[in-house]
Amino acid sequence: MEYLELRGEALLPHLDDLGRLRIRIFREYPYLYDGSLPYEREYLLTYARSPRALVILVRDDGRPVGATTCLPMEDEGPEFQAPFLTAGIPPEEVFYFGESILLPEYRGHGVGKEFFRRREAHARAMGPFRLTVFCAVDRPDNHPLRPDGYRSLDTFWQSQGYQRQPELQSEFVWKEIGESEESPKRLTFWVKEWPC
Repeated sequence: MEYLELRGEALLPHLDDLGRLRIRIFREYPYLYDGSLPYEREYLLTYARSPRALVILVRDDGRPVGATTCLPMEDEGPEFQAPFLTAGIPPEEVFYFGESILLPEYRGHGVGKEFFRRREAHARAMGPFRLTVFCAVDRPDNHPLRPDGYRSLDTFWQSQGYQRQPELQSEFVWKEIGESEESPKRLTFWVKEWPC
């Protein structure tokens, strides 16, 4: 497998591959995202515009099979920054990890750990950040679309040193499978603290 580390304009030729991958994987539970390629292109441009962002595209024989993203929180939108500002945490002390997406047949083989390793190394190289964070959608255990045998990633995230912080939550809107229009979803942040 090949890990392509993309920054700035180097990301532009890969926007559609990344967008299609996001649409396919986030359609699964728990996100149930009913996405569109035009929205994905615009969303991913945030990473191309941030000089300190990193996007890692994983390919197997040239085929995109996974990706992960990260950038300084101060380069993210206000809906991402709001819970930290409310908690008195300056966004410039926070490095945000966006999605980690991987086709099902590639899961459980260490790629997720490699994603964390590379993003954390990138955050440390970009400056002294006190926190690395990501967020995950909140779904009840009895959600009607939760598949049998579904396992959350909570234990994996804890093994990487992250703790769920219920006081750090935000709402994001997207169109879910079966919805006629976008609706708000609550996401909770997971946090790892680094010595300064």
